[in-house]
Amino acid sequence: MALTLQSFLAEASQFRLGELLTEKPHPGTRGLAELARSDLPRAIAAFAEVDRGAVAALIGHADGLEELERAIGDCLGAGGRVFVCGCGATGRLAITIESVWRALHPDRADRVIGFMAGGDAALVRSVEGFEDHAEFGARHLDELGFTAADLCLGVTEGGETSYVIGAAVRAAEVAARRPWLLYCNPDEALGPIERSRRAIEDPRVRTFSMPVGPMALTGSTRLQATTALTLAVGQALFGSGAGGPRAALDRLLDHLGAIDFGWLAPFIEMEADACRTGELVHYHAVRHAITVLADTTERAPTFNLRPFENQTELHPMLSPCHLVVDGADDGAAAWRILLGRPPRPLEWPAHAHVTGARWIAGFDFSRPAAARRECLAARAHHFAISREGERVAFSLGALRGAIPVAGRSLLEEQVLVKLALNLHSTLAMGRVGRYRANVMTWVRPSNRKLIDRAIRYTEALLRAEGGPVPPYAEIARACFAALEDLGEDESIVVRTADAIRAGG
Repeated sequence: MALTLQSFLAEASQFRLGELLTEKPHPGTRGLAELARSDLPRAIAAFAEVDRGAVAALIGHADGLEELERAIGDCLGAGGRVFVCGCGATGRLAITIESVWRALHPDRADRVIGFMAGGDAALVRSVEGFEDHAEFGARHLDELGFTAADLCLGVTEGGETSYVIGAAVRAAEVAARRPWLLYCNPDEALGPIERSRRAIEDPRVRTFSMPVGPMALTGSTRLQATTALTLAVGQALFGSGAGGPRAALDRLLDHLGAIDFGWLAPFIEMEADACRTGELVHYHAVRHAITVLADTTERAPTFNLRPFENQTELHPMLSPCHLVVDGADDGAAAWRILLGRPPRPLEWPAHAHVTGARWIAGFDFSRPAAARRECLAARAHHFAISREGERVAFSLGALRGAIPVAGRSLLEEQVLVKLALNLHSTLAMGRVGRYRANVMTWVRPSNRKLIDRAIRYTEALLRAEGGPVPPYAEIARACFAALEDLGEDESIVVRTADAIRAGG
């Protein structure tokens, strides 16, 4: 699966995604990194406003959400199952949706199945290049036992992820019900991308475009796009309640508008300081463990941080942050609490070393594992998140904060925690220089889409400096060369730009 410069350039036209809405910079967060360092309250306010804007934009797609709710209800009512497929952030969305379903419906737990590119192992560490293969999505769906009575929901932030499209198209070949493909870009913007266009034009697939605007951090679709898609799928699955989706989203938007996230400022400062000094931050959670895992594990590819260590590695290096599932005495118990079920490994011969049961078991989120980490570190801070009465309480050392959740569903509660953690982690990384302005200059390119981002961001940096900007293929060549030995304390964009200026 190793991606070479030649193979990337051969298909580059299908992965140059800069014209997509989800890849454009948001005008409301210009200079976000600098604000995170110089005026944190203003940075928090700007970020929170973009979140509210995405939820408000989703209200405009309420008619489609009503149709989705009916389709899911018809499937479950007839005894079928709902399969939710995603990749990366939307893969974690899919598994989060399943875990919420299992918590609310233990008697019907197996009626909703969430899966992602790379399997459950990819919850914790990206499986390089998996998402670029449509045939992998089809194969995974088949192995999970998808039948003619079932419904597949393919969820892809941009609308161009090969793996998710492959699963949706395979479902169209098998099921009596039209699969859905949900994404956050306009159909016309996806037209030049062949795999997207073919899915959009396939009458067997129900495509649902729900643009909600650019991301607060350019291209970081773990943020607003994934929030919107979580609400879309989750409310349709669990029921939107009185007045339907539009009224439910209006109520959530009112609730969100009353929340002041300003209390996060000292939390952000403390985690940024810990990151600078090499100290650890342990996130303790049970009810919200899956949401905490999504945010913490997504920091590695977004900001080029060290990923969660795996105990099967010869010399595992400690990640700067880690999840601790309170009440779990060993790794297997932590996984069961986290997912509401045992993990589902992919034992595919060519990939089992990073998708199989042994690799998954190497990720240990138990309390004993946290204690072992603390013995190896200068200091570990404890960040706890738990439900207390009608609020979700946050603590980090002596710091305290809370989000009100009275009257909110479990799904909405998880979304509110997601918003707080996304804001917290993004601004903390801005304070330590892990991106410039509102652009992911430290992205760790592990697939074609992320490589394209690194190339485009290098182009933008060179152009902003007023120097010569070489052709795309030349920047790609410099980017691939930089990736060969890129360190965790290096920005791929800055290093590529430096090499180009030096003529390397």
